[in-house]
Amino acid sequence: MAAKVFESIGKFGLALAVAGGVVNSALYNVDAGHRAVIFDRFRGVQDIVVGEGTHFLIPWVQKPIIFDCRSRPRNVPVITGSKDLQNVNITLRILFRPVASQLPRIFTSIGEDYDERVLPSITTEILKSVVARFDAGELITQRELVSRQVSDDLTERAATFGLILDDVSLTHLTFGKEFTEAVEAKQVAQQEAERARFVVEKNITYLPAGQSVLLQLPQ
Repeated sequence: MAAKVFESIGKFGLALAVAGGVVNSALYNVDAGHRAVIFDRFRGVQDIVVGEGTHFLIPWVQKPIIFDCRSRPRNVPVITGSKDLQNVNITLRILFRPVASQLPRIFTSIGEDYDERVLPSITTEILKSVVARFDAGELITQRELVSRQVSDDLTERAATFGLILDDVSLTHLTFGKEFTEAVEAKQVAQQEAERARFVVEKNITYLPAGQSVLLQLPQ
């Protein structure tokens, strides 16, 4: 009699364990700031986007693909040419996130690594286009204008892929060795000219009215 009771308890425990495993496999969590897209083995990627919380799915048949929809940073370095054919090294910092309602299309047409596939290519495309409109001097003196133009063009381009750019900024801008040396030489020449002018003005002696001005130049 006791053996039958223990056997029944064992079967009941096994049934509970199996049922618990089935229920557990039918549940999945979507964390805060994330969204899920459901892939169905028979119907493909579903059009619905699942929000935060705990949800049910059909085990084996359905699979959740979780996307981070929070703003994330990415630095994209690009080497391009200015209007006057100077080499320009630029690094662009981008804060991006996907449009939640477009996640099924993003997953289907681009994939989970959409940022790796899209951002470097469109950033290079836009930077080359914008930088080519300015010469090297303008890139320095009109950096704010260049940054704004890049931001506007890149934001519009990213939108076609279902991406939102919360911030775009130029964090690094340098030129080729020859141009840098030329700028440095020009700065040195200007400093020497300023120093010479200062020395001359310092050694001018002003005589009384009606008399000539004498210059006392350094020996």
